[in-house]
Amino acid sequence: MQVIATAGHVDHGKSTLVRALTGMEPDRWAEERRRGMTIDLGFAWTTLPGGGTVAFVDVPGHERFVTTMLAGVGPVPAVLLVVAADEGWMPQSAEHLDALEALGVRDGLLVVTRSDLLDPELARDEALEHLAGTGLGRLPAVCVSAPTGAGMDELRTALDDLVGGLPTPDPAADVRLWVDRAFTIRGAGTVVTGTLAAGRIRTDDELELTSADGPPRRVTVRALQSLGAPADEVRGVARVAVNLRGVPREAVARGDLLLTPGAWLSTDLIDARLHGVRGTAPGPAELPEQLTLHVGSAAVAARVRPLGPDTVRLRLRRPLPLRISDRAVLRDPGRRQVAAGVTVLDVRPPELRRRGAAVRRAAELAAMEGTADAAGELARRGVARRAELVAMGVPARAVDLLVQSGNPAAAGWVIAAERATELAAQLTAAVAAHDAADPLDPGLPVEAARRAIGLPEARLVEALLKHAVSGRGTDLVVRDGRVAHSAAAGLPAPVLEALEALRADLLRDPFAAPDATRLAELRLGPKQLASLVRAGELMRIADGIVLLPGADDRAVEVLAGLGPEFTLSSARQALNTTRRVAVPLLELLARSGRTARTPDGGHRLV
Repeated sequence: MQVIATAGHVDHGKSTLVRALTGMEPDRWAEERRRGMTIDLGFAWTTLPGGGTVAFVDVPGHERFVTTMLAGVGPVPAVLLVVAADEGWMPQSAEHLDALEALGVRDGLLVVTRSDLLDPELARDEALEHLAGTGLGRLPAVCVSAPTGAGMDELRTALDDLVGGLPTPDPAADVRLWVDRAFTIRGAGTVVTGTLAAGRIRTDDELELTSADGPPRRVTVRALQSLGAPADEVRGVARVAVNLRGVPREAVARGDLLLTPGAWLSTDLIDARLHGVRGTAPGPAELPEQLTLHVGSAAVAARVRPLGPDTVRLRLRRPLPLRISDRAVLRDPGRRQVAAGVTVLDVRPPELRRRGAAVRRAAELAAMEGTADAAGELARRGVARRAELVAMGVPARAVDLLVQSGNPAAAGWVIAAERATELAAQLTAAVAAHDAADPLDPGLPVEAARRAIGLPEARLVEALLKHAVSGRGTDLVVRDGRVAHSAAAGLPAPVLEALEALRADLLRDPFAAPDATRLAELRLGPKQLASLVRAGELMRIADGIVLLPGADDRAVEVLAGLGPEFTLSSARQALNTTRRVAVPLLELLARSGRTARTPDGGHRLV
């Protein structure tokens, strides 16, 4: 299924066109039918000649209902821009075009209606002139007459082509359903409708309801309908009706949202790039201080703070779940016109308190592309939660690649490599200052080290130091719960170089202890090995057998996957090592009380 919205001046035949295409009445209210004017959103659907299904969101054209129009168009990927042949281009045609351009809509059809009343080519050419230079400048045009049926077959064919060219959304995407209607059905309870742009909703799913009138709450999907039929699952793009269990009707309204729990960041402060409409790009200073931000089906008051030549900071009256690259409309309700479009650049912008901070921020925003770049977002923040980066719009796979490419990480946090180097230098200075002040108590407790450099999580300290040590940025290590200088720092350079080579070997294969030949190549004899063991750089398993510190803990983790009991042979295979290493390693684990022998001669974890 695809979903298409109508747009165009009042009384240009939008609802009549939808009625002719679908055989359904999009005007839901008797008042609408009595006045012959759409005042709320209407919905209808049909099957196209090619077999695809298309649903229509029919929007009002009167200037008093532009907010309603934006609620219908906001979540929809394509548009039918309707112009009547007997009236041509009109004021609301222009404002609707401004809104579509501001939202970044690029796909659709220009439909000239009432072609039986006047030569439609005049209205078509006039409309194309207005579209020229906008993102909709290359819309295919079709001239029709709904009462006579002229051109309707060509329109259906054009709709087939349009729907076939629209992108297929990701069914695994996080759900963000903007509510455009809420009502009660006797015996079922509260039902909300909206356009599901991506992702999927299933019966019995748990979602988060975000409302303008209260804190977020968890809700359960009691039942689903799509295109008037019950469904166990609905995938975007789709029109969907969601029956919510235990939610009173007054608890939900247009502009509220159903979200994948924990997947979105709600924010009332964003930095954004402005986009002009119809070839004009207003400078931030030209905008009123107060505007209305229209995104999805929501309309929220926003205070505008200019930053750069085309960037602004928006303070929203209420938080919204937004992501980097979201498009929205800024409208001036006083002048009754679209002021600009915006692309969200940052949903967690920094505070601007120091002198010159706004200027520096403007320069930073100027370099942003308006897409959620993993490396760029991490570099700007220095330290960030993995889940928060994903919630900002960075693909989860891209965040994982950051970690794999050498940015230190622990406990769900990631540190940018450049920032890690700076923090390691700060920590080295902090430890040196502490040791100078209290030489009898060398090193800092890990928690004190965390506070000294402002890390949010103590486990990041060790990840930071491992990264810095591998890059020769510091000689600090975590030992016995303290951050201190490595005793290996005073060892001869040849020994340290051999240590680095040996560490590289063991990082690739943690339980492949170097044999005598490899130790001879590295010129590590008994005296050199002993010094490295004393320095805490290596762990002695048996005479001539060394591994990296922590290898015993890692071995326990691997052996836990073998089941309650295991043999020496299965342990050796799981650890990918030889009997020469496996036997003394298991003996070490037994001496430390982490394994025990079984009656039949096997081993088990304690």
